[in-house]
Amino acid sequence: MSPTNPIRQQAWRSVLIFLSLLTVFSTVFQYALVNLYPSSTYIGALMWCPAVAAFVTLRFSGRSIGSLPWVWPKGKWMWRSYLLPAAYVVLTYVLLWAFGFGETSNMEQLTQWAEELGLIGIGSLPMWALLPIAIVLVGTVGVVRSLATTLGEEIGWRGFFIYELRKLFSFAGVSLLSGLIWALWHWPIIVYYGDNVLLEFATFIVVIVAMSFMMTYYTFKVNSLWPAAVFHAVSNVYIQKILPQIVQPREGAAHWMGEFGIMFALVTFAFGLYYWRKGIKAGL
Repeated sequence: MSPTNPIRQQAWRSVLIFLSLLTVFSTVFQYALVNLYPSSTYIGALMWCPAVAAFVTLRFSGRSIGSLPWVWPKGKWMWRSYLLPAAYVVLTYVLLWAFGFGETSNMEQLTQWAEELGLIGIGSLPMWALLPIAIVLVGTVGVVRSLATTLGEEIGWRGFFIYELRKLFSFAGVSLLSGLIWALWHWPIIVYYGDNVLLEFATFIVVIVAMSFMMTYYTFKVNSLWPAAVFHAVSNVYIQKILPQIVQPREGAAHWMGEFGIMFALVTFAFGLYYWRKGIKAGL
């Protein structure tokens, strides 16, 4: 018998326990989101289900939570984990504007955004000065707030799950499989809240799998879950909070825009291919 068999058997056992627990825990909060109220409390709880599933799985396996890759990496990796998702979201919206699918927001929309952030009335600053303040504010404080929930996902997905898959598959296999499962985990929410479910889920799978290649690369490269947690938070904030306030869809082009839009899928797909090759070249 191959000496690696016990390791693979243990990995398969951990994967099955983790996914089973995740399904049970997540179902509770997915039900709450769909049938009770789409509260941020339920969303936050749902996003921490992967972490809880990972902790319980470790307990069953006789391992400590301290065995997860908690180490804080060198600063350059944290900067890269911020800049990369910000770059692909900005590129997405630049292309949307350049190809005529989106248009810059009018003054009324920008003023409303500034009011929501409490920036109106700060001295006599004009809107052109308030806009960069709003971007910096949401891009920093907003990311820290988002990190409180994305950390829960990344403890489970990148801190635990991909390391178990790594005992079974190559870098490409780990990235692809974990990405597909991560995308399927979102399926109930997309079905309930989506406008064009098939299109949105198709583009979402492309985006999530592409992100999985990028985040798996960063995680394995520095052996830490923190770059992925920051990456995830930045991606969410820029695609959900910042750029949609600046570039609005033109009539009939909504399916090209936003987190579930075609353009975002195309851009992240290109980035994902690059990191697929980069991960293989690095021997991850």
